[in-house]
Amino acid sequence: MRLFVAVVPPDDVLDDLEEHLEPRREAGPEIRWTDRHQWHVTLAFLGDVPERRLDDLTDTLGRSAAKRDPLVLRLSGAGAFPNPYAARVLWAGVEQVRGDLAAVAGGIRNASTSAGATPDGTRFHPHLTLGRFHRPTEATRWIRALDAWEGPAWRVGELALVESHLGEGRGRRPRYEVLAELPLRERPPRTD
Repeated sequence: MRLFVAVVPPDDVLDDLEEHLEPRREAGPEIRWTDRHQWHVTLAFLGDVPERRLDDLTDTLGRSAAKRDPLVLRLSGAGAFPNPYAARVLWAGVEQVRGDLAAVAGGIRNASTSAGATPDGTRFHPHLTLGRFHRPTEATRWIRALDAWEGPAWRVGELALVESHLGEGRGRRPRYEVLAELPLRERPPRTD
């Protein structure tokens, strides 16, 4: 099973992003734009995980998530990987209005490792992938066109454990299936 843990923005946030991107999609034939159902913020990419580990992994991730307070996030700005001058990926940034997304991601990555599903070693850089360039491209015009956009803030009350089914989506893209919802802590811990 090819798994990752993510924050999935709600429909109103995705509607706002889709409305902003719509006129730009036709102007960018050099970009293979991601589909709306693929829009998420990856906290930990776990790669191939044996199915026999799924129950323990889900329990461990659930306990990790339950230790963290809900977040308030906003999609804002844009950038490119690996850099704007040889871009392969165009992305929307993630602004933390309240909470510490990096701490949540760190907890999820540690929990995954302890459950035997070690995440890839890439540094956490919160973003939502908008599209992929067919070849390395100078992308500063795209970043400028998207950088001033700011979506609505939303409360994140849960994370998602997602399975990626490669080649099963539209145009042979991945199809994502949420296997478990991982609620964040409902209220702050008691201090007495």
